[in-house]
Formats: sequence, C-alpha cells, structure tokens
Amino acid sequence: MKQNTILELKDVNKHFRDNDGDIFKAVEDVSITLAKGECIGIVGESGCGKSTLARIIAHLTEVSQGRIIFKGKDIVKLQGDALKAHYKNVQMIFQSPLDTFSPRMTIGGYLIEPFVNFKLMNKKKAYEYAQELLDMVGLDKDYIKKYPNELSGGQLQRVVIARAIGIKPDIIICDECTSALDVSIQKQIINLLLALKEKTDFSNVFITHDLALAESICDRIYVMYQGEIVEMIEGQNIVEEAKHPYTKILLSSVFSVKNFENIGNQRIG
Repeated sequence: MKQNTILELKDVNKHFRDNDGDIFKAVEDVSITLAKGECIGIVGESGCGKSTLARIIAHLTEVSQGRIIFKGKDIVKLQGDALKAHYKNVQMIFQSPLDTFSPRMTIGGYLIEPFVNFKLMNKKKAYEYAQELLDMVGLDKDYIKKYPNELSGGQLQRVVIARAIGIKPDIIICDECTSALDVSIQKQIINLLLALKEKTDFSNVFITHDLALAESICDRIYVMYQGEIVEMIEGQNIVEEAKHPYTKILLSSVFSVKNFENIGNQRIG
C-alpha cells in the first residue's frame, strides 16, 4: 500500500440470497485504492453494485469476503468503539436528502446530533457550530429553526453536506448525491463540494451513473459492470483511454461528455 493511500479494498465480495435461496453476486472481487485528498469515481448503470460498494466502505453492509484496509488496518470486523469511530471518519451522502431527516427534527437538531453523540461538544457550542456550517454551505443561519419540509431538495442536500463536513471525516462518500436534483441545482451542489474539498482536503468516493460528471471532478474513475470493476481510467481522459466495450457503451449514451467540463472552474457566488 502506498504511503498516502487512506483506503484500499482487496478482492471484496458481497453475495445475497434471494427468496428462493439462490445466491446473487452484487459485488465480485473488487479492488480499489483511494489516496488522501483524492476523488475517485465509481461509475455504472443502476444495479451494477456501486451503491452496495459504497455501503461496504461506510460499514453499513458487511462483506462476504475480502479485505478493507483503512489507514493501514483491516476494518472488516470492526465492533464497538472502533466501529463508532469509523462512522465518524467515513461519512455518506445519499441520493435523496429528505430520507436522511426526521420530519419532527429541526435543521439545527439534525446538525448538532453527531457532535453531541460523538461527545465532540456540548449542545450550546454545537448550535453555534451548526450556524457556522450553514453559512459555510451558503444557507442563512435562520435555517437552524426550520423543519425539513420547509426546505427545497437542494437546500436539504446542502444541510446534509454541512453535517458531513462538520465532523471533519477522512472520507466522504457521495452516492448519487445530485441525481435527484434539477440540473442547475446539481451544478451548485457539485461546486459546493469542490469548494469545501479545497478547504478541508477530505478524500472522496463519488458514486454516479454520469460519466460526464465523473470526468469533470474525479482524479480516477472505476467503471463497474455486473458487480465487477472492468476498467480504471484517469479522470480527464475517458474518451481517449476507454478500452472496455461497456465503458464505450456508457460513453455513447452520454449526450455530451463535456456538459460539466467547466464545472471545476466555477464556484458558489
């Protein structure tokens, strides 16, 4: 493992049994690496196993076989305090932000929850920090009193990002975190993630079906097909370097690979 490698998956498998008892191979012999401060993309169509892989990294789904090396230690069998620490170090942003919230909890209550649970600060300091986080993601501090149903999808995703960033994790996993949003809002959220990444230098696993988006923001891209990684490509050279037939099919289905080509140069105003 390279010195700056923060995460390494070695021959990871995840098998499920269906109602008939037959085995379904969701993830098959997957090996990937993630360096400190790097953004890697996991790209593929729905059902290819990329979200299962994301949940495995976040330790929300157990592996059937294989190794997960985080900061030099195998974390496959984490339990107790060590597992709790992993949940702090690896944060996940899901596709639908509304599913993350309890309708009875204010935005402030949602934001302070991890800081209180992990005993990072008391409630008073946590609320003060929550206001700083809202400002960091471009939301007014008064949002702290609002409920989830009072915010748009884009605003909710900003809150989710604020909470994830606030814990100062080593890795943030974005599982189709913009696909449920309008295109214009997608760009805002991506710009926000890029700006925050420059400030905090977290490592990023970006799960998406959109090759154009992945090309614009990822350092490297892993292409996933039927549970397997079929190709790894440098982020800015998809068209030139793509060799696997499945990758070429994905490319041909993209309306314009350059839709997001300038996104890295844009920033939230």
